[in-house]
Amino acid sequence: MTISNHAFVRQTIEEARPAPSSAVGVTHWLRTKLFATPKDTVLTLLAIALLVYILPPIIDWLFIDAVWTGSDRIACLTASQGGALPDGQSGACWAFVSAKLGQFVFGRYPIDERWRPILVMVTFAILLIPMLIPKAPFKKLNALVLFIILPFIAFFLLIGGVFGLPKVETQLWGGLMVTLILSFFGITVSLPFGILLALGRRSNLPVIKMLCVLFIEIIRGIPLITVLFFASIMLPLFLPDGWTFDKFLRALVGVSLFSSAYMAEVIRGGLQAIPKGQYEGADSLGLNYWQKTRLIVLPQALKLVIPGIVNTFIGLFKDTSLVSIIGMFDLLGIVTLNQADANWATPVTAMTGYIFAGFVFWIFCFGMSRYSLFMERHLDTGHKR
Repeated sequence: MTISNHAFVRQTIEEARPAPSSAVGVTHWLRTKLFATPKDTVLTLLAIALLVYILPPIIDWLFIDAVWTGSDRIACLTASQGGALPDGQSGACWAFVSAKLGQFVFGRYPIDERWRPILVMVTFAILLIPMLIPKAPFKKLNALVLFIILPFIAFFLLIGGVFGLPKVETQLWGGLMVTLILSFFGITVSLPFGILLALGRRSNLPVIKMLCVLFIEIIRGIPLITVLFFASIMLPLFLPDGWTFDKFLRALVGVSLFSSAYMAEVIRGGLQAIPKGQYEGADSLGLNYWQKTRLIVLPQALKLVIPGIVNTFIGLFKDTSLVSIIGMFDLLGIVTLNQADANWATPVTAMTGYIFAGFVFWIFCFGMSRYSLFMERHLDTGHKR
């Protein structure tokens, strides 16, 4: 009997072959995304025709015919309007944005003291960047400085009145600075408070559950503008004589409470999506309630609702414009306020200012959206080998 030494089972893993040329590249993307069906082809061609029709005049107005330099409204007016431009030319007045940029960023904060908010913004950026990088070291120390220490330092630095710094009332704050402060404080407070409210709403303790349900449903049942109006106008009426709170502090509290209620419902959705087996597995290990919640349930729930959390953050960032109801001026409010300046009153000033404000809001919101997608991909380990 002859014994063969041939092996019919592969001893090594075969190298992966490259994908067919028809399944990769720009041609494949165009065919599958834009021209997959006759309907897709028609819609794509119509969209291209629409872009060809509307983009050239928009580009001309925003960039080619725009006015980039100038000291007053004359630079953005045509000859028939008493300005320096030829008749018939119309473009964005970016000279207005350039002249008012300081107010758009800092509001009416004293010019000589603007180094203080600049220092706070730079420090915030330096601390935030490594916080957003998953593999950056010293996360706990970084979080402690960013969310606990920096707000206290920023408060005394911006307000002043200590260490020889002149005091700057919050009524003088405005622009992008107010937008960033409101949104950062609201985001920082709403996430932990939202988690506690969501856990409280699912609690088996009747009093805790009732209080959380009442808070969430009452806050979610009224618009933010009502919350701000109540905090600014109605709240002082219920305080004893001589008691008062800073108007900006009221806005911070109102925005944070409002956002916390919405955040609680987002996180509650994630908690309900966790399979019952996860809870039972944690119980079988002998974990108590807080250990089970911190180590097993919350990490999975938060990962599931990252899109909802970021969506709430984006909505909060945009809703900061509503503080104009209490006399505070965020980026949009300060842009609108400066349009009343007679030195820059032109037919295109308002549109230019709103486009600038919209672009700034889009930059921040788009950045949060893309980071959300990055974190989803980074944490999507459920099907990885």
